[in-house]
Amino acid sequence: MTELSHDRLLIIDFGSQVTQLIARRLRELNVFCEIHPFNTVDDAFLDAFDPKAVILSGGPASVVHDESPRPPTSVFDRGVPVLGICYGQQVMMQMLGGKVEGGKISGGGGTAEFGRAYVAPTDNKLDLLDGWFATDREQVWMSHGDHVSRIAPGFEVFGTSPNAPYAITADTSRHFYAVQFHPEVHHTPNGAKLYENFIRLAGFKGDWTMSAYREEAIAAIRAQVGDQKVICGLSGGVDSSVAAVLIHEAIGDQLTCVFVDHGLLRKGEAEEVVTMFRDNYNMPLIHADEQDLFLGELDGVSDPETKRKIIGKLFIDVFQKHAKEVGDATFLAQGTLYPDVIESVSFSGGPSVTIKSHHNVGGLPEKMGLKLVEPLRELFKDEVRALGRELGLPPSFIGRHPFPGPGLAIRCPGEITRPKLDILREADAVYIDQIRKHGLYDEIWQAFVAILPVRTVGVMGDGRTYDFACALRAVTSVDGMTADYYPFTHEFLGETATRIINEVPGINRVTYDITSKPPGTIEWE
Repeated sequence: MTELSHDRLLIIDFGSQVTQLIARRLRELNVFCEIHPFNTVDDAFLDAFDPKAVILSGGPASVVHDESPRPPTSVFDRGVPVLGICYGQQVMMQMLGGKVEGGKISGGGGTAEFGRAYVAPTDNKLDLLDGWFATDREQVWMSHGDHVSRIAPGFEVFGTSPNAPYAITADTSRHFYAVQFHPEVHHTPNGAKLYENFIRLAGFKGDWTMSAYREEAIAAIRAQVGDQKVICGLSGGVDSSVAAVLIHEAIGDQLTCVFVDHGLLRKGEAEEVVTMFRDNYNMPLIHADEQDLFLGELDGVSDPETKRKIIGKLFIDVFQKHAKEVGDATFLAQGTLYPDVIESVSFSGGPSVTIKSHHNVGGLPEKMGLKLVEPLRELFKDEVRALGRELGLPPSFIGRHPFPGPGLAIRCPGEITRPKLDILREADAVYIDQIRKHGLYDEIWQAFVAILPVRTVGVMGDGRTYDFACALRAVTSVDGMTADYYPFTHEFLGETATRIINEVPGINRVTYDITSKPPGTIEWE
């Protein structure tokens, strides 16, 4: 727990995949908050943390089950405002004397509600809803299998939806508020206003900034590392670049960066990254050419999780080797972000469900021999970019599209071969060149080509071809947790497909992936 002078807001996590979005909304309002799993929060913790307000997150459990997660009852006795979100509303009602009815998913007969819904106001007025209901309803995002069937004593109803008659409830005398929907997600367009109203009602000053985070992160790094040496896995992307500069500011020459060329990089990337860092920052940098090692271990492997595990293990092997070379470094620094964490493991030991492992999270062996330094672990990509600006990184660093640690391995479904990687590099270079030429690069969160594990028949120069198909992917996003495909014009797509087929031997068919996240992920594997 960080020692801070800021007012603190505690988010008790019950396992929702979007709990961190709550924290992000609060950070946008310059409010310091921490997320802690329900099973780590007890009376002693609450006394030590001394929150000015508490938010109860959503989660996958059902409160009608005896073993379902609960916050300490003392949360409701501290005299601070409490906001319950989805499962948080249900657990609040259940603990304070109301009743929750189980839906079909949890073995009951109630009606579930998933996706877009509309909440209408009642005649009761509520300060939490200032700026809401300019029309007769507000769009919200529902995701619940159970629902409140009786509100707790002292609560009133302030909003209803067709399948959630108690969509918004509050006990204004105790400053308890509860909503059945998720105001933190993009699909509740006016949701940020609820958080703004809640922190205003709770009396927060809004004094937490990225400048404050920088200072506190530097202090935390120094306290963790002491006089020991650190190696940093540098990819040249935004995350590892910001992590490296932040750690270098904290401990100076105790840091050595290691750039691993694993043979899965984009065209010209190794030279670009090494030159970029050596020209801009005076810090030790090792260029480790390990292409044969990685591609040898990946030979014949097609399962995506196995690929990630192999790459994660080999990264650590390489880092361990260089840790000895630089004088027995004891720490490994990584640019791990929260979207990596929440998709790989439950946050801070919490109960959220694993989506996939990441090479720098779920792929790490248990006994790696190095301790981790991950100063960006609780930040989203947009926050990392803000921190990069605070640290004075060049715009060319900050504006780069994300590139995954496993690199082209997860853009090459099926077996990885050197010829397929060469084809993929050339196609990707053409695609990014097209995006830049049309002035679209900064509008797009991430763009890349995936080479598909199929061959298709084509005709070129009156002759038959039997070559690979590829998929173009481009998405817009704010934080990487959700994403929409970028709406290229047909003219752009046609022009790009023509260039790839004409300029890249080995590809005779081009498709465009229009899947959003969810249900898909941004990367293909």
